[in-house]
Amino acid sequence: MKKLINNPDDVVKESLQGLAAAHGDLVKVHFEPNYVVRVDAPVKGKVGVLSGGGSGHEPMHGGFVGKGMLDGACPGPVFSSPTPDQMEAATKAIDGGAGVLHIVKNYTGDVMNFEMAAEAAAADKDVKVEAVVIDDDVAVKDSLYTAGRRGVGTTVIAEKLCGAAADAGYDLQKVADVCRKTNENGRSMGMALTSCTVPSAGKPTFEISDDEMEIGIGIHGEPGRERMKLKTAKEITEMMAEAVLSDLPFKNGDKTIAMVNGMGGTPLIELYLLYNEFAEICKKKGITIERNLVGNYITSLEMAGFSITLVRTDDEFLKLWDAPVLTPGLRWGV
Repeated sequence: MKKLINNPDDVVKESLQGLAAAHGDLVKVHFEPNYVVRVDAPVKGKVGVLSGGGSGHEPMHGGFVGKGMLDGACPGPVFSSPTPDQMEAATKAIDGGAGVLHIVKNYTGDVMNFEMAAEAAAADKDVKVEAVVIDDDVAVKDSLYTAGRRGVGTTVIAEKLCGAAADAGYDLQKVADVCRKTNENGRSMGMALTSCTVPSAGKPTFEISDDEMEIGIGIHGEPGRERMKLKTAKEITEMMAEAVLSDLPFKNGDKTIAMVNGMGGTPLIELYLLYNEFAEICKKKGITIERNLVGNYITSLEMAGFSITLVRTDDEFLKLWDAPVLTPGLRWGV
């Protein structure tokens, strides 16, 4: 597998250096330990919002640091959790005196390390921390990386809504409540046409034939629900939509925020085609998509495939969604 890298061991560090060089007006990057914070952090009197996880899912999470979204992000090695010392240092760096929310995807390493970091920050600097675990993936109950459902696309929606809530002056408990409500009302599912290759491994994480697809794949290349022969975009979207819509379940009259997300190797021409299929399914079921995202937001290196995320929304959520956001990976209203 060809990759545009130097030394595989330096990929994350050099990528973070590039983020700093490209977006120094928006973010500051700290090394040893590695973490990213908004350029004006800490913001006095405002709840800090922190997330993190393994690298390889860009723009998640560092690309979502900035006004109206995350105050900080902790990038781990590719597909591996960041360490507690990264999370502790980032927590302290963004604490403006109103406490810090940890948005944690449900992967065993992330959950454990964020818990350790919260305890250390509270003991050392008396930082008040609330943590919310995102577990929105309907594909499988348990995987190689989790106990329970994986945390995937709803994380992006939660980071936007919580960031807006914090900027609007919500206190820590209310920001955490927004996060919990987002997770409770969000469902996601992904699929893959190809595998991906971790830079240090030099070979694909799994093998799949040219005429096959994996339904319910995880963002680290974990096995999904089923390996099957390739189908049309319409058929694939119908399968995934049924799994997502029936799980909450979504119903006639629901207002929603929808995301059709590329896994890193799927072009926009295909993602818009897929969004059209999904929007038609929702319309027929009386589900209104009030806002949407189409593009690469939570990826799996160069994997070809996509995921669907749907979050039931209300007037408060829509107001938070429409609030200004200015990050490397998401921006509007500014």
